[in-house]
Amino acid sequence: MAVYKEDKTGTWRVIYRYTDWTGEKKQTQKRGFKTKREAQAWEREQLRKSTSDLDMSFASFVEHYSADMHSRVKENTWSTKEHIIRTKLLPYFGKLKMCSITAQQIITWQNELINYKDESGKPYSPVYLKSVNNQLSAIFNHAVKYYNLHENPCRKAGSMGKKKNREMLFWTKEEYLKFSDAMMDKPLSFYAFEMLYWCGIREGELLALTPADLDFEKCTVTINKSYQRLNGRDVITTPKTEKSNRTIKMPQFLADEMQDYLKMLYDLKPDDRMFNVTKTYLHREMDRGSKAAGIKRIRIHDIRHSAISLLIDMGFSATAIADRVGHESIDITYNYAHLFPSKQTEMADKLNMERGK
Repeated sequence: MAVYKEDKTGTWRVIYRYTDWTGEKKQTQKRGFKTKREAQAWEREQLRKSTSDLDMSFASFVEHYSADMHSRVKENTWSTKEHIIRTKLLPYFGKLKMCSITAQQIITWQNELINYKDESGKPYSPVYLKSVNNQLSAIFNHAVKYYNLHENPCRKAGSMGKKKNREMLFWTKEEYLKFSDAMMDKPLSFYAFEMLYWCGIREGELLALTPADLDFEKCTVTINKSYQRLNGRDVITTPKTEKSNRTIKMPQFLADEMQDYLKMLYDLKPDDRMFNVTKTYLHREMDRGSKAAGIKRIRIHDIRHSAISLLIDMGFSATAIADRVGHESIDITYNYAHLFPSKQTEMADKLNMERGK
């Protein structure tokens, strides 16, 4: 590396030569430093990055982490990670050295986020706090596994937030039917929510559906993709998990409704999206329909909870429900345990009889 002063501008320039991962020698440069000290500091940081020296800053290591991980996760997943890193991690840890960040510094950061309230006095949700903390821990785990960091300081600091919200909201069947009646003035909205409720599919799965996914002879809908709107672009990805790839049997009335809906759409090709709207549109319609029906407003995702709760109430097993909605059966058992019929009384009665033998 070399540092030079620009005669015309009076600023400093760094020429940086390095060998990339293929062994090829390359050169880059950076201009515009106001002082020689700033130029030399940047030069030293580049040297640490090139040798993976964890005396580098957290911000510099994030560049390594991004290069390693970006192509390994879905675009929408990376977008979420990048936003957390940019807005919640770099402002706090960006200038600190990776090898010297302590558990105490992490606890101080956690406390600041836990105590934060926006202009309306609303704090971050426990689930969001958990996600932010998990992302910080993931970066340190990456440094431990691949860059020889001694330990992850997040382990000593402990976590914050909670994995799941305490209250799971859902509609009863009666509430959903009131809502669907209010939606009938807009066919697209009505049929979209019919698919969400009676099939228990995710919002992204609904918005990715095409006519080719429907088999009216077998009354099935195939779920094999998901829709996201990222940076002004429509992005189709694989479903959330491998288990999410599934074929769902539709009730006959729903298959008939979908046939009626497709007849309303002009010149729709087999691979065109059937519900050519965004998640924002569906959220606005949830607001409108809930108000018109006089029922509580729940999230779009809570319609999926509502579908699962209906199936539980109808007596289906966790395994059967999991296959339909693309979950692991253990997740259904854990997340919806309070909705399954209690066996405690039956257990106690049988133990009582066993004792009397």
